[in-house]
Amino acid sequence: MNTDKNKFLSIVIPVFNEQDNVQLLSEKVKDALVNFDYELILIDDGSTDQTVNRTRGINDPKLILIELKRNYGQSLALAAGIDYASGDYIITLDGDLQNDPLDIPMMIETLENGDYDVVTGIRQKRKDNFVRTIPSKIANYMVRKATKMDIKDNGCALKVFTKETAKDLNLYGEMHRFINLLAYLNGARIAQVPVRHHARQFGKSKYGLGRTFKVINDLTLIIFMRKYMQRPIHLFGNTGLIALILGGACLLWLGIEKFIFGEEIGTRPLLIVGVMLFLAGVQLITMGIVVDLLMRTYYESQSLRPYRIRKITKGEKILA
Repeated sequence: MNTDKNKFLSIVIPVFNEQDNVQLLSEKVKDALVNFDYELILIDDGSTDQTVNRTRGINDPKLILIELKRNYGQSLALAAGIDYASGDYIITLDGDLQNDPLDIPMMIETLENGDYDVVTGIRQKRKDNFVRTIPSKIANYMVRKATKMDIKDNGCALKVFTKETAKDLNLYGEMHRFINLLAYLNGARIAQVPVRHHARQFGKSKYGLGRTFKVINDLTLIIFMRKYMQRPIHLFGNTGLIALILGGACLLWLGIEKFIFGEEIGTRPLLIVGVMLFLAGVQLITMGIVVDLLMRTYYESQSLRPYRIRKITKGEKILA
């Protein structure tokens, strides 16, 4: 296998009430990465069982336990682990043993040989029940339709990132479902590879149909960020302009009927529609201007730039 064994790996795994899995998880990672130098970072996301105590009892010098003060959710738990990670490559997977650490060396090889920034898994022969697979399929379909990113399995937690890509994700809320999309929007090159998938042996799944609505909300936010983060006036201004034109047209027509044809317009529903559209148009355009100014403040106050540079070279020398 043509992989760089000198690369230091950070394995980042959020855990929540996985008391029966942590010991076996540590052993499986150790067996899979026997030829690699790595750190295993477990982030306890406010577990209420014996997860923390059993993790502390694991005799593994490579293991690092990060205990969060309360349950913040998987995204912020991942963010805490990624912030702490020091590896050249950062690998994420779930703590329920459904992902197989034995796939990690193959994924690292794919990342290195293909000059990718992210390698994400496609779960083969999924062992989940329909309550978990249906929201996943819905989410994958919506992401493919709403974006230009053709990723077959966005829900697979097993991923390998370059350090720079992982550190630039800026996870919050429940954006862990869209890690691939966030990396893609940042300009990452993503590869997909088939990976093993096992049935959960211990504990209970934290996924269900209720998460579908959260997926829709988060996807809406990401699409806005992708298309209009740097130019929100184009969204609010265009919509407001359409409403303004339609409302103005309604009011103009009613004015013609009133003053030219002498028609009574006070009880006409079209009058209410025209006034509402006109006012909505003014509000949307005003909102677009305000949000646009907020975006400028966001970038300028933090000395941020709305672009990311992959590499700078001069001749054969890499400058950055």
